[in-house]
Amino acid sequence: MDKVNVEKQKIFRSNLITFGMVIAAYIVVEVMMKTGNITSLLKGLLVPLCIYSILAVSLNLVVGISGELSLGHAGFMCIGAFTSATWSMLMKSSSMPDGVRFFIAILIGAVSAAFFGFLIGIPVLRLKGDYLAIVTLAFGEIIKNLVNALYFGVDAKGPHFSLEDSMHLNMDGGTIIIKGAQGITGAPKNSNFTIGVILLLIALFIILNLINSRTGRAIMAIRDNRIAAESVGLNITKYKLLAFTISAAIAGVGGVLYAHNLSSLQALPKNFGYNQSIMILVFVVMGGIGNIRGSVIAAVVLTLLPELLRGLSDYRMLIYAVVLIFMMLFTSAPAFMQYRERIMTALHGKNKGGKEMD
Repeated sequence: MDKVNVEKQKIFRSNLITFGMVIAAYIVVEVMMKTGNITSLLKGLLVPLCIYSILAVSLNLVVGISGELSLGHAGFMCIGAFTSATWSMLMKSSSMPDGVRFFIAILIGAVSAAFFGFLIGIPVLRLKGDYLAIVTLAFGEIIKNLVNALYFGVDAKGPHFSLEDSMHLNMDGGTIIIKGAQGITGAPKNSNFTIGVILLLIALFIILNLINSRTGRAIMAIRDNRIAAESVGLNITKYKLLAFTISAAIAGVGGVLYAHNLSSLQALPKNFGYNQSIMILVFVVMGGIGNIRGSVIAAVVLTLLPELLRGLSDYRMLIYAVVLIFMMLFTSAPAFMQYRERIMTALHGKNKGGKEMD
């Protein structure tokens, strides 16, 4: 029993450090903004930092905890962005308060992304390795291209869809909301740093509690040894699908933040394409696969770094590459991992010795 309690206390302290780190960073940034010690460039990066942190921790649930390689995470972000922005545009002229409208938009983005995650996950999660990565990659590209070709409008007769052009909507007046490659323009800008941090904390709370629950242990058991997990009666498809769906829902929330941080929303390759999915995966790998706190740190560092080094035009990418290599070694190389373990053991022993002295 003592061993179980010690393990629970260790998990609780680790989670507390993660939440405390985010809250402390928020307080420091707020103080800097109040005192005018933060540049307009960094102000513009605050919401993207929250978005990429949310996307990184959600993907780590699939890659690190479930052990599946997904390359279509930007597709779920795209679904959350466009469904929520469409709702906000439909309700823009209504008497609904902005806060309520945005809260419902978050729910719509999360539910719609979760629905597609569940739908795609049923056939896809039966695949393994490279095949799974290829199919999820194809899903992300299909979603982006469909949104690029979609025209959607509303008039007195109801909603109208077309995959050709706005002339084929056959509308009698009304409003065209999604304009194909032009996307959505004029969506309300409800995202801010405070809301981003709150949503990040909620995402961390959901994922960390899932990992440390009985369900999370079942998911990790399947990751470690599928045959052994199946032999003790674990439903492989059920647990994998659950992790994939929750991950998709949280990615959809990141998409909602993204959509409501811009005056115009377009399904461009740089926003929701293959490169975006790879960038999110880089955050996960650099922060340590399975390390949720590391994903947040990596997302923040690797998003800020190119902007902070912009003045060093000749050496910016060189320094960026060196930092990437160092982070990869620090989080994945056996020698670095053993060194970190020795430091943590020494600190733990010192604390324990201090307590015994007291």
